Parts: sequence; structure tokens; C-alpha cells
Amino acid sequence: MLLAIDVGNTHTVLGLFEGDTLRRRWRIVTEHSRTADEYSVVLWNLTRMGGVEAGQIQGIIVSNVVPPLQAVVEAMCTETFGQSPLVVGPGIRTGMPILYDNPREVGADRIVNAVAAYERNQDTSIVVDFGTATTFDVVSKRGEYLGGVIAPGVGISLDALFSRTAKLHAVELIRPPKVIGRNTVNSIQSGVYFGYVAMVDGMVRRIQDELGEAAKVTATGGFGELIAGESETIDDVNEFLTLEGLRLIFERNREGTGHGRS
Repeated sequence: MLLAIDVGNTHTVLGLFEGDTLRRRWRIVTEHSRTADEYSVVLWNLTRMGGVEAGQIQGIIVSNVVPPLQAVVEAMCTETFGQSPLVVGPGIRTGMPILYDNPREVGADRIVNAVAAYERNQDTSIVVDFGTATTFDVVSKRGEYLGGVIAPGVGISLDALFSRTAKLHAVELIRPPKVIGRNTVNSIQSGVYFGYVAMVDGMVRRIQDELGEAAKVTATGGFGELIAGESETIDDVNEFLTLEGLRLIFERNREGTGHGRS
């Protein structure tokens, strides 16, 4: 089995693959203060609950956007499974040319998402990832990573709104009944929900106009399903797109031939 680990700023997502099938998946809070021992306990319990013994893990791949946790994650893998993980970063074989001005600046998760989306579509693709930040990543028809857009995430925007205004309080983010709110809760929900839908649709259209062609748009991340329900430009939703991309990159590095490097 392959263990794929996606360490994000807010959550860490883990997946167990048997071949190309995602058998189990978990989402835990990313705790910057946890030690390798503490993460090892969490990982050990999760895999055991999933009916997996340490010896069944034949490979590990990690995507991490929290640099201070890199040593912790690598130590966790070594302590729990006795093997070092393959880490997505400069020099790893992705099969996708990176046309960013400085490829080292691109978050590992963004490249992984792009690889997975292009593998699925085999055509011009846009990935909208609703994580701590809302990111748009663009892949050409030829499978090149062209670049993208970074905007504040839904959670960040809500936190800023509540922390900076004395009379507004936290609300559940759901689709409100109408755009024009008749109370404070619905007004906040409308501003955030329909505001992000409009931002996503507007940005996707601008990207497609700049490309001069249509693109297949895939949403991922925690709020992907919610926003996609109203969006006019999102074609499909894959909450675990990053895990799929990690599996593909692991296979390409294990094969060792026939793919370019990032």
C-alpha cells in the first residue's frame, strides 16, 4: 500500500492507496506545535483503525506547505513505518514542465493538484482549491503548468470579518435563501457565499479569456462542494484531488523513466 500525506496550513489529509484505488482517507488538524512522536501516535492509530499493519505500507509520499513541519513529518514516517518518504519538491519527477518564473516558489500542493487534473482531463485545465487560501492553477493543453492566482481563503475572510467588527459574530457558512439578507446572519452568509461564487466564476472567465480557450474546471478542498453547487464555471468536484496527484507522482518516480522533471 501507498500512504499519501498532504500537509496543509490548516488540515493534513492522509490517504491509503491499494494500487490506484483510494481505500482509506483521513483529515486531521495541522498542529504546528506537535512533535514527531505525537504525530506518530496519531498516524499509528489511524492506520491500525483502518486495519493496516505497518509492514503493509510499501511507500510514502508527502506534499508539505508548512516548512517548519518538514523534519517532523519525515521523522514521523521513519518512526512509524521505518522508511523515509518521497517529498514533493524541486527535482522530483512530476511529468509536468513548470513555467513559473521561479518554480521553487510554487506550493507543492498546487503542482500536485495540477498533475492530477491534467491526468484526468488530458486537456487545458483549471484547478480551484478552497483551502486556507483559494488558489487557481492553470495547465495548458500540452500539460504545462502555466501559473495561477492566489486569493484569501473563505475561512480567512470570515475570521477577518468577525475579528475586525465589533457587532458581527461567527455564523455557519451555508447557502442563504436569498442574495438580499433580511437579518445579519443571512447577510453575512450571502456576502461570503455568493461573493466567493462570483469571484470564482469571474476569475475563471478571465483566465479563459486570457488563454483564448475553454478549460475544464475542477474544484477541490473543504469548501469545493459548497461553492460548486452555485458556480456556473466549475465542471466537477474532487475533494481528494491532491491525494490522487501524490499517487501519480509517486508512480512516476518509482518508474523512473518517460517523464520530465519539475
